[in-house]
Amino acid sequence: MSEEICYADAVELAEKIRARHLSPVEVVQAHLDRIESINPKINAIVQMVPGALKRAREAEEAISRGEVWGPLHGVPFTVKDCVDTEGVTTTRGSKLFADHVPAADASVVKRLKDAGGIFIAKTNMPEFALWWETDNLVYGRTENPWMSGRTPGGSSGGEAIAAGLSPLGIGSDVGGSIREPANYCGIVGLKATHGRIPLTGHWPDVLLRFMHVGPMARSVRDVALGLSLMAGPDGLDSYTMPMPLPALPDSDDGVSGLRIGWFPEGPFAPVEPEVQRTITKASAALSELGCVVEPVSFPAWERLSGLAISGALFSAEGTQYLRPIFGGREDELAPSMKRRLALPAPTFDEYLEAVSNCDLLRQDLQRFFMDYDVLLCPVGPVPAHPHDSVELEINGHRVPGRKALGCTVPFDLTGSPAMSVPFGWSDDGLPIGVQIVGRHYDESTVIKVGYALEALHAPEGRRPPV
Repeated sequence: MSEEICYADAVELAEKIRARHLSPVEVVQAHLDRIESINPKINAIVQMVPGALKRAREAEEAISRGEVWGPLHGVPFTVKDCVDTEGVTTTRGSKLFADHVPAADASVVKRLKDAGGIFIAKTNMPEFALWWETDNLVYGRTENPWMSGRTPGGSSGGEAIAAGLSPLGIGSDVGGSIREPANYCGIVGLKATHGRIPLTGHWPDVLLRFMHVGPMARSVRDVALGLSLMAGPDGLDSYTMPMPLPALPDSDDGVSGLRIGWFPEGPFAPVEPEVQRTITKASAALSELGCVVEPVSFPAWERLSGLAISGALFSAEGTQYLRPIFGGREDELAPSMKRRLALPAPTFDEYLEAVSNCDLLRQDLQRFFMDYDVLLCPVGPVPAHPHDSVELEINGHRVPGRKALGCTVPFDLTGSPAMSVPFGWSDDGLPIGVQIVGRHYDESTVIKVGYALEALHAPEGRRPPV
């Protein structure tokens, strides 16, 4: 019974708690027990919340009085270790912050708590959330629950949702850090439009015009619920726009008539044949559901390198900005951070060129959305790859490991809403997702297409062998 509780989604758990078919204590205890049993194998959870069970008892007492705190009443959730949590150690994946205990919750954490959610644990990440692997010198490496020795992705690779340690997690994404782990671990991850969800309490507080915070879960309806609870200005984050979140679609809303452009390759990177097959299968499935599905190209994107653009911008506005924080303690940094610091800073002309090229990407995508409702493309060029892959092999060619982000980085640069939804399997049993990208502030259509693909893939019902 406890495993079934741990693999129920957040919406189902909330419904059963409100109906008193499950108690908050039963649900939270089941997840705590599973963390104790499974986490030593994957090292995803890095800090437990001491008061979680006490809060679950309070939620149970409230239900017995007929009180419902909100849509997540009694449902556990986890938080990435770069998102502030009041009174709970938040290391940011770094020895430099090993004893850091925030005095207040990040806005998104407070909102999930206010909705009745019960915060149970912090999750692993790379140092400062600036790498595509989940590994650091404080807590060590996180394993992919589908196959030991493979990465869960990064930087939100510790959310532990695929392994049933949490039904809902808070991740962040500046280059693919929600979508890549979702892809590698077979869950759903949503990066909403930039400015939809406040960044207050997320660290590092750099690259804010490209940074996103968002929900990760095992179902599309859970990330839709997470979005509805996290979205909206908090009065503190100047990037958050006062745009009302429209009514989100139901799972049975149809997609017939939607215009979908797709390409089987990433915009800046080739992909493995099994990834191409998954995208082709998804496009064919949407066509059968009545969508108008057409292959597309992006002329400006074909002339540019999104990774080169992000490299210049992220170095100038991220890595270089962080240097003073290290204060002579560079020897305590993780190898990934040292590699970043070793890269030459862009010249002013290179930085200006990157800013200009970023604008070209945005303009090209805007033109695309004059004719189409969504873009369908890969999340990553390969399924979950071995740890420490300095290089990847794609179609028999060796390419730099950073190419793993070639399909996701562009949509951080454009600020577009983008979701990873599982839709296939590699030949060796690893999950493969597809990426659904929408117009700014049109998460509803992204979610609608996500529901359609999920309904076709969900019956497979596999679970990681942990």
